[in-house]
Amino acid sequence: MFKKLGGGAEADTATTTPAESAPEPLPRARADLEKSRLIVGPNIKLKGVEITDCDTLLVEGRVEAHMDSRVIQIAEGGVFAGQVGVDRAEIRGRFEGEMTVRDRLVVHSTGRVSGKVRYGRLAVEEGGEIIGDLEALPKRETAATVSSLPKPPVDLDVSGKLKREPFAHPAPTHQQQAAASAKNGGGHA
Repeated sequence: MFKKLGGGAEADTATTTPAESAPEPLPRARADLEKSRLIVGPNIKLKGVEITDCDTLLVEGRVEAHMDSRVIQIAEGGVFAGQVGVDRAEIRGRFEGEMTVRDRLVVHSTGRVSGKVRYGRLAVEEGGEIIGDLEALPKRETAATVSSLPKPPVDLDVSGKLKREPFAHPAPTHQQQAAASAKNGGGHA
């Protein structure tokens, strides 16, 4: 860590070299990522703001805001209330409001989402809840996007048997369910 200079009386004088004193620079992509990450810690309340140009927002406290960014992560115990437009969302806490997720929305088992939700792809773990209006965004035309998607979880009943073939028929939208219910006289058997 230290380099001795010269000899004699100067032999006891030590200095650091620039390579040893400066931390190793981060790769450019990671440095940019770290610069645009916002963490709202536990017991922190952020209210009445607009969040833009934030690569990742991690909510561990409470945020009431409008956000248009790349990723939102709501931790268990975290709450976001407001409007969100993001590429990806991972919900372990609570979301209340209007959310548009252009790519993938994941609601974990402890997650609760309420309000108007638009999504590209959706995954809900057992125990996760979504309450409100759901709407799938139009599918992307590129085959590369479809081929890179991970396999969805399989829908099993209590005994572990497959309830239905995954993706044999997509689940009806809220509007389709309402129309079918009206057509069948209220949906009662």
